[in-house]
Amino acid sequence: MAKATIYDRIGRRYAQRRRPDPRIAARIARALGDARTVVNVGAGAGSYEPEDRHVVAVEPSEVMIAQRPREAAPVVRAVAEALPFSNNQFDAALAVLTVHHWTDPKRGVAELRRVARRQVIFTWDPAHLAPFWFTRDYLPDAVALDAGFTTLRATVALLGAATVEPIPVPHDCHDGFFAAYWRRPEAYLDPDVRAGISGFGILDENVVEHALKLLADDLESGEWYRRNDHLLGLDELDLGYRLVVAQS
Repeated sequence: MAKATIYDRIGRRYAQRRRPDPRIAARIARALGDARTVVNVGAGAGSYEPEDRHVVAVEPSEVMIAQRPREAAPVVRAVAEALPFSNNQFDAALAVLTVHHWTDPKRGVAELRRVARRQVIFTWDPAHLAPFWFTRDYLPDAVALDAGFTTLRATVALLGAATVEPIPVPHDCHDGFFAAYWRRPEAYLDPDVRAGISGFGILDENVVEHALKLLADDLESGEWYRRNDHLLGLDELDLGYRLVVAQS
């Protein structure tokens, strides 16, 4: 359970920062269509689980399971690559920012297709990461890290015919994933914020500390604002996050 090992180590504060953003949640709900039964694979602390449908969560990490609200959907401790369900047991399978952590994405996506007629995957295109100011100017090592993850193109290829919908990130995004703070740079200096972003837990601590020192210096001097002034008037930004939907 490789993903469980990762999140048992880095996921202890996830529930505090990885709250569902209602605008993203609405798009996921639309993508689920008329599905009444949903399996949420790599469910973590339960973000984006629809409350108006019958949901079963799948999560390998006990640390993440412990953070699920008492009223959350029932959870099964298992991995995406071996879902303990019968063929077509669910109307839809949901996977939110998780495929990149699966040990065998090809097998995991095949399992999504086996247990559900519709697959809804919220992921991102790593090609958009390099131009993002945080990675471009402070943390280029994150680009190399993402290069080892399953790409958007590979995910779509594994699903077969699929639609891909861009999901722009609101400037005040409630969900604290990596690029959520694109207009709030000071947030990256907060250890509680970083505790909800897996990349900071995976990258070398010295590399991260160096990046944060550079960012703090640029914020203090005003250089960050001079360099990124064009972002400050935007309400949302396309940073490569995508909603991929397929029907088996």
